[in-house]
Amino acid sequence: MSNDTTNTTPTHSVYVVEGKGDNAFWTKIGAAWQHADGNGLNLTLTLLPLDGRVVIRTVKAADATSRKGRGQ
Repeated sequence: MSNDTTNTTPTHSVYVVEGKGDNAFWTKIGAAWQHADGNGLNLTLTLLPLDGRVVIRTVKAADATSRKGRGQ
C-alpha cells in the first residue's frame, strides 16, 4: 500500500481557528494532499498551533480569492 501522491498541488488547506462564528479568526498553517486511494492525507505544516482547533478544508478555486478579504 502506497500513500505517496504524484499531485504537486495541495487538495486541502490546513487552518487553526480561534473563536467561534463571525468572530472566528482563521490562520492558514499548512497544506494537505489526499492519498491516491482516497483513504488518507499527507500534511505539511508551517506552524504548530498551541491553541484553537485545526481545520482541514478542501481547496476550491474560489477559496483563494474569497478568503483573502475575510481573514480566513
